[in-house]
Amino acid sequence: MEINIGERIAYFRTSRNFSVNYLANQAGVSQSYLREIELGNYKNPSIDILDALCNALGISLKEFFDMNSELKNADDSLLKEISLLNPNQRENLRIFLNSIHD
Repeated sequence: MEINIGERIAYFRTSRNFSVNYLANQAGVSQSYLREIELGNYKNPSIDILDALCNALGISLKEFFDMNSELKNADDSLLKEISLLNPNQRENLRIFLNSIHD
């Protein structure tokens, strides 16, 4: 499976509500260069550039290339929220989930 680096950067950037300008400044690259990467005009930026962008985004290179990382983080958040429910709230959630599966 081929990863579109520009789309991944744009995904992580927008999920953090970072502007192109902000991320470029944090990573030490020009705004126009970052925009070109996101648009797919530079499909293979150097590992140093990717590392700087990942650091600015607060993720590791491994996370960047792990297509399931955002799903794992969402699952972890959901499980944490469920763990905070009292037994009655959990039962109500179970009933609700069963109702939408039918």
